[in-house]
Amino acid sequence: MTDTVQRNRSESQGAEASGSSGEQPRRTSMGKRDGDPGTRGRTTIADGVVEKIAGLAARDVVGVHAMGGGVSRTFGAVRDRVPGSSRSNATRGVKAEVGEVQTALDLEIVVDYGVSISDVARAVRENVVSAVERMTGLEVVEVNIAVSDVKLPDEEEDEPEPRIQ
Repeated sequence: MTDTVQRNRSESQGAEASGSSGEQPRRTSMGKRDGDPGTRGRTTIADGVVEKIAGLAARDVVGVHAMGGGVSRTFGAVRDRVPGSSRSNATRGVKAEVGEVQTALDLEIVVDYGVSISDVARAVRENVVSAVERMTGLEVVEVNIAVSDVKLPDEEEDEPEPRIQ
């Protein structure tokens, strides 16, 4: 037997054993396809979904005081008071680009005074990547973090005072 025949026979036996003979999936008598029903169809995930997951995961890290820069936090606080505002507090300071199988994230954070910024940034990346990949199945290719401010212990919050108490 030649080497080519031996190789072809081995490949065809391997294909038969694995069930990947190149045929289309078989239909059963009821018109249903064989195989896992969970793999039929397509799932799309909106940018806002990934932004919410990432924002909540970033806020869970000790040392993160707030998300977003000073201006975006001020406008966000005003917008949160307007009924029917579309963008939630959870997505403030987060921008996601979502593809079919991957996502990239940009986060803007405010850290508490006295913490190691590099340690906080590393913890934020780890927590965000873990949460987004676990919940969405998307591969997180990068998490860019911009530290826009440091919250000093004696600083007042940028949030405007509510008119009603």
